[in-house]
Amino acid sequence: MTESSGGLLLIADITGYTVFLQDSELEHARGTLTALLEVLVAGTRPPLTISRLEGDAVFSYGIEELGLRGQTFLEMIEGLYVAFRRAIDMMVLNTMCSCNACANIGNLDLKFFVHHGVFLTQDVGRYRDLVGSDVNLIHRLTKNTVTKTTGIAAYVLYTEAAIEATGLGPLAGDWTTHTETYEDVGTVACRIQDLHPVWTAAADRRVVTLEGVFIDMSIDIAAPREVVWDRLADPVYRSVLFQSESQEIEGTVGGRTDANSTFVCYHGGMMDMLGVGRHVIVEWRPFERVVFREGIPLPGPALHEMQSFELEEIESGTRLRRMCGSMTGPALGRLMARMLVPPLRKQMVNGMERFRVEVEKSLEHSVTP
Repeated sequence: MTESSGGLLLIADITGYTVFLQDSELEHARGTLTALLEVLVAGTRPPLTISRLEGDAVFSYGIEELGLRGQTFLEMIEGLYVAFRRAIDMMVLNTMCSCNACANIGNLDLKFFVHHGVFLTQDVGRYRDLVGSDVNLIHRLTKNTVTKTTGIAAYVLYTEAAIEATGLGPLAGDWTTHTETYEDVGTVACRIQDLHPVWTAAADRRVVTLEGVFIDMSIDIAAPREVVWDRLADPVYRSVLFQSESQEIEGTVGGRTDANSTFVCYHGGMMDMLGVGRHVIVEWRPFERVVFREGIPLPGPALHEMQSFELEEIESGTRLRRMCGSMTGPALGRLMARMLVPPLRKQMVNGMERFRVEVEKSLEHSVTP
């Protein structure tokens, strides 16, 4: 069966493997490649689907159907890079072998190529093969001058077509502009994201302990974890979750939501007594966990509460867990807030259920509401 589709094309290519293979014992080198490819395969998640393995690379594609925000797609690639680098570090740490292959594992790295275009899909055995000029282009881009001209060894190369299709423009302001020219294609405009700072930031990421949990609830959502995370970070869906009139994001860096960004929550109706809520993010761990500090608008001195959302992949989709930790502030304020816990718990249960319905509905209609 052959079908015409439009969407994203992605190649994850292990850097330095050809030299590594030439200078290494074959059996150990092959074992290293297999282990690293398994990391890449496991990390290729919806909306991406693997087309095939290509030696030391994984070629995948994503047909536009889940409506993910640009930042979510960016976080997927960054997360895959971090998982790869962690695997490298664990191999280096755990090996007792002194052969060339094991000694040189630390020299391996990873680069990605992202393009958007039109392609034909055709089933060939257990693989879904892709053909078309855009498929040819992304493979041409793997032979490039990026490292020679920029000095960046581990990177994501986005074509301008991919930047536009994913909505990454506002997040790509600091990336390196670059062009590649091919005789039969012409000049291709690209942006280069350096991945080494991503690895450094992941190592420094703060882990927050939630103490004194007094509300702990969860709900199962029939959607991939990446989709639930995407909706959890979207102001429109957050308004459903928190049953507010609207929400907006403040304090982004280069248009990107992260630790220290703030979700401003404008309540209305029955929740009007709460006024404007400010959810300051203190931990941002894509696809796994977000923790925020919320100021509780009661009369008197400031009162604050910590909340978290945790995502767990389950067979039917994703389990979303919400917890509220101990409050800080004057004793009288904490006592008053505790009196509101029963109606607050009911409000949270309703919000979680409405959020589940909207997330699942978004997949049915393949669009963001």
